Amino acid sequence: MAKDLERDLGLFAVIAISMGAMIGSGIFILPGVAMAEAGPAVILAFVIAAILVVPAALSIAELGTAMPEAGGDYVFIERGLGPSFGTIAGLGTWLMLMLKGSLALYGGMFYVNFIYQLPTLEIAIPALEGGLTIPGVRALGITFAIVLIAVNLVGVKQTGGLQLIMVIIMLAILSAFVVGSIVQVEGANYDPFWPDDGIDGVLSATALVLVSYAGVTKVAAVAEEIENPGRNLPLGLFISLIATAFLYALLVFVLVGVVEGPELTGTEEPMAVATELLFGAATIPVPIVGTLPAGSFAVAAIVLAALLALVSTADAGILTASRYPLALSRDKLFLEVFEYIHPRFSTPFVAILTTGAIIIFIVATQEVDEIAKMAGAFQILVYILVCGALIAFREHNLEWYDPEFQTPGYPWIQLFGILSGIFIITQMDAQEIIGSVGIVVFGFLWFRWYAKDRIEREGAAKGLARREAGKQFVRDTEEQLEREDRFEMLIPLRRDVTREQEDALIQLAAPIVRRRGGRIRVVRFDEVPDQVPLDTAAEALSETDLEFEQRTDELVQDLEVPVEVGEIVSHDTRHAVVNFADRIGADLVLARQEATSRLGTLFGRDTDWIMEHAPCDVAFVQHAQRVSVDEIAVVTDRSPFNDPLKVELADAMADVLGARIRFLFAVSENAPDKLLETIADYHAELDALCTVPVESSIIRSDDVVDGLSEALEPSDIVILSTVTHRRLPDLLIEQRSDRLAAAIEQPALLVHSKETRRGSFLRPILERVLFD
Repeated sequence: MAKDLERDLGLFAVIAISMGAMIGSGIFILPGVAMAEAGPAVILAFVIAAILVVPAALSIAELGTAMPEAGGDYVFIERGLGPSFGTIAGLGTWLMLMLKGSLALYGGMFYVNFIYQLPTLEIAIPALEGGLTIPGVRALGITFAIVLIAVNLVGVKQTGGLQLIMVIIMLAILSAFVVGSIVQVEGANYDPFWPDDGIDGVLSATALVLVSYAGVTKVAAVAEEIENPGRNLPLGLFISLIATAFLYALLVFVLVGVVEGPELTGTEEPMAVATELLFGAATIPVPIVGTLPAGSFAVAAIVLAALLALVSTADAGILTASRYPLALSRDKLFLEVFEYIHPRFSTPFVAILTTGAIIIFIVATQEVDEIAKMAGAFQILVYILVCGALIAFREHNLEWYDPEFQTPGYPWIQLFGILSGIFIITQMDAQEIIGSVGIVVFGFLWFRWYAKDRIEREGAAKGLARREAGKQFVRDTEEQLEREDRFEMLIPLRRDVTREQEDALIQLAAPIVRRRGGRIRVVRFDEVPDQVPLDTAAEALSETDLEFEQRTDELVQDLEVPVEVGEIVSHDTRHAVVNFADRIGADLVLARQEATSRLGTLFGRDTDWIMEHAPCDVAFVQHAQRVSVDEIAVVTDRSPFNDPLKVELADAMADVLGARIRFLFAVSENAPDKLLETIADYHAELDALCTVPVESSIIRSDDVVDGLSEALEPSDIVILSTVTHRRLPDLLIEQRSDRLAAAIEQPALLVHSKETRRGSFLRPILERVLFD
């Protein structure tokens, strides 16, 4: 059974991933270090670096829309230029990402050291006279590295949403810095503008700050996970590149203008230095308290932004870098041990451990400028190969190569990217030149010695045939055309669902679908950590596919409705469920729901997100179990949308199963007779909609939940309304439907119509007042 890979990254997620990977060392660490090379012309170095990235970004955008596959630049180069160049690209990108992560970790700790002098760590080693002395900045960087390695090993989830929030916080803090400081720019600080060695210094600084833009193509590594890649990939890349380049140029302009050259040159924490200089003596009036030091708050905010940016960059670096040895290993270009996926955590254990160990070594031994330049050298090398790969695909007129986005100015843009990249590498120091040449030589030798006899693939230049772009889109379109106008019910299952729970859900769904005329789609959604590419996860999980398919076939063989079984692998199950429901035109999603504590509401429930975004009606089942059905109870609440849906589902089930329906409405002991008459009339209207026998009950009780739960004891299935939870209000006042579902033992369907709109924060309060 084939697994689908769910595209759940939208435009904003693409922008957030790209900008989140770029906004880091480029502004928080490198301006001072680069100023030592170029003086005030460091502003120009950031602009030139952005221009040099454009050819590779354009090429990545085109290749990503032609081959939206996990792996990004490595895959494009390996498929276009052949596995030998792919080996070089994979190793080079791996090293570049590790260096970038190391730069973020090491450089970020200078900001901590700025507000708190970190002590030197001394380790006694008997074999080493005097022991080992590690500066506090390096020691803290290593500590953070160990924590992040552990986080990635156990597969703690990251999301585009979390990344977006962090990017917004950083942008807000940096924007506030610009607004508060740009008026204090001193023109004298830009004179002289050019360094003593002229353009050579600017080019050297450009090579140093190139790593600032490494994140612009990072999102290509998850191209297969991007929704509508033809639009979102190129648009996201260019929005993020333009916005980041503008932000860098503006911030560096302000830094140079407000801090005198000697104070800024060579410092690893330029933003903190500038903030303390500008706002250190400022105070703000506070009622009652008096005045507080505004400078301390400003410095703390900048340090917070720096740590958010740099630690996030380092974490993303470990996550993304570990994918490259994994991909190389799967393609038989690297040692097989890197293919190992931990059975419990589902993460590439060896790849993450090796990546982390190298990062720790770099943090412990290298200087900031050395790390940045070496990372820039490997980055440029990969960009040269990306431009070459696009030329290979274009020039060989492959029938399947049909990108939704085409690079303007081909081939001149790519030739400019190749030539400018080679030129910049020649302007670097000997260490970076040797490193670039070394990785090329090592890659070729490694390929010939280890990989050549293990593979049979060829590059596009020798006629490689790959799958057509848009294959998933075609399949989805065919499904839509086949659908006609039948009722579609989706039953999404998580991997931990039991046979009994799956059976209970299908048994609840079958009468509804049989009555409406349609089919059931039983889909298992496998959620894997962000550390693992989706295609890798699909292969690793495939061993259990047959078992799941056979089990489901056994459960549905006696049903009189068509059932289709499938599996989808994604990094975010709730997005995958909603996207798939929209894609197939589902009319109802029927999902299992565990009882959730109030504290769970505070952190947000997946069920709420699904209700909020699903394109159709949704029903969640608590206490899923197979039961003999004689009576279906519908707890009405005079909801103009949910009540009709509840009655529709109850009537369909009762009609097929030969059961009866009972309507229940709870009122207080002293409810007026007028209210009772209104409810009776309302139930009569609902009764008219049904095709099976219906009873009506009005429950008098000062405790609605106790009264209803007692009255519901004879019923076999209970149908309730539910709405999306608001975190703080629902934390204080729990929804009645949640309390009632928890109080009964029968299967409970909590129904949410797609027409229902969330109420204001007063909703749970009014519900308690009106019905309790």
